[in-house]
Amino acid sequence: MTNWIPDLTGSGPLYQRLADSIEADIDRGVIGAGAKLPPQRDLAYDIGATVGTVGRAYQLLRERGLVSGEVGRGTYVLGENTGVTKPEAPDVSVEGTRYVDVPKGKLRFDSTAAPDIGQGAIVADVLSRAAQDYPHEISSYTRDFPDRWYEAGARWLSRNSFRPTADTIVPTLGTHAAVMAAIAALTTPGDYVAFEHLTYSQISRSAGLIGRRTALVASDDEGLDPADFERVCAQKHPKMIFLIPTAQNPTLVTLSPARREAIARVAREYNVILIEDDLYGHLTDDPTPLLAELAPERTIIAGGLSKSVAAGLRGGWLSCPPAYRHRIRVAHKMMTGGMPFLLAEVNSRLVLSGQASEIRRRSIAEISARMSIVRESLAGFSFKSHDKVPFVWLTLPDPWLSGTFKNACLEHGVLIDDEDEFKAGRSERVFHGVRFGVSQPRRREDIAGGVAVIRRLLDEGRAGYDSFS
Repeated sequence: MTNWIPDLTGSGPLYQRLADSIEADIDRGVIGAGAKLPPQRDLAYDIGATVGTVGRAYQLLRERGLVSGEVGRGTYVLGENTGVTKPEAPDVSVEGTRYVDVPKGKLRFDSTAAPDIGQGAIVADVLSRAAQDYPHEISSYTRDFPDRWYEAGARWLSRNSFRPTADTIVPTLGTHAAVMAAIAALTTPGDYVAFEHLTYSQISRSAGLIGRRTALVASDDEGLDPADFERVCAQKHPKMIFLIPTAQNPTLVTLSPARREAIARVAREYNVILIEDDLYGHLTDDPTPLLAELAPERTIIAGGLSKSVAAGLRGGWLSCPPAYRHRIRVAHKMMTGGMPFLLAEVNSRLVLSGQASEIRRRSIAEISARMSIVRESLAGFSFKSHDKVPFVWLTLPDPWLSGTFKNACLEHGVLIDDEDEFKAGRSERVFHGVRFGVSQPRRREDIAGGVAVIRRLLDEGRAGYDSFS
């Protein structure tokens, strides 16, 4: 290579900036596959650094799987010209595996929105009164947020010993928008955001659309592995990690206190921001301390009304360290166009009046009744469920594959999600699992009928499914 000088602008240790610059030039094709990087001594002279700094940057590139080096030969970019293939960056379809337009006449077991328990009448009354009270605000753009919107968020996000104050709250258009606003505000294009292999992957796909990269962290039966999180932090230096610590989607694993403490320790050591999605945790009454309690200085916790009150209200809030609040609020406006007054007002009234809590109580009771139907129908098969959480993670018996089972269910009138829907990136792991929700069909009889289809397919095996029909 000749006439190449890395761009070392930015913050952080010099060796890390050097490694990031080389990686960026590899990604852009400035440094091609098979190219030999400058000798460490020469590059050190060119950038005014020590040989040790350059050596540390080259080692970091080796750990990232970008280069190989041999004593006496030099350091080469991996790729087709070296005989070694560079690992591909994790990638998933922007659309995921769900239908953009849902097929008609199918049972919707592919959603976990709050069940219909008659909350429409309550919402209609609150909506009408809000429109009567604030006709001018509804006709205009929302420029100022009243204190009650922050108070509602602080109340709704409170759980266990976590009690956020109003000055930490950002009202948002749902939990997804809350998380994406935080990512957009606190990371830059090219930064890594860490995810578990299986998770709510629409966040990783959305982050990819705005130029963030995905780093995958391994999990086991107890949830995210803190040791692998530390490995990923050392190799890829993610700025954030997205987590669902309680009733994880889709596996339903709840992290133990010890694992949460270990994750908080690693995050502090490597200066990683924790994004805690507590949507399902808010349904469970699980007493395990939140990450926001263990690491309040670096945790952003998000939640909303979609799983327990009404998804169509797009009600959400996040709580964050006060220093982040203004940036996230601005990012949310830029990403979404801003908060509509009517929705924010209705959501805050529902929470502050106690009506949201009552709807949640009734929703949980309905979910529990439906889960009883599932457990009875699927007795003898391996699955994970929770009385208060509206989905099931089903481990498929041999010889079923996740995608094939999803297609078989579709042929029999039931929409479910295969494991690929939840993969945050291109993962070599195979889980042989599917997720199905029980909250969207309006009647319990529909739940029984849909689960009966799933049971019949499990009993019959692949012989009961003709993919050529």
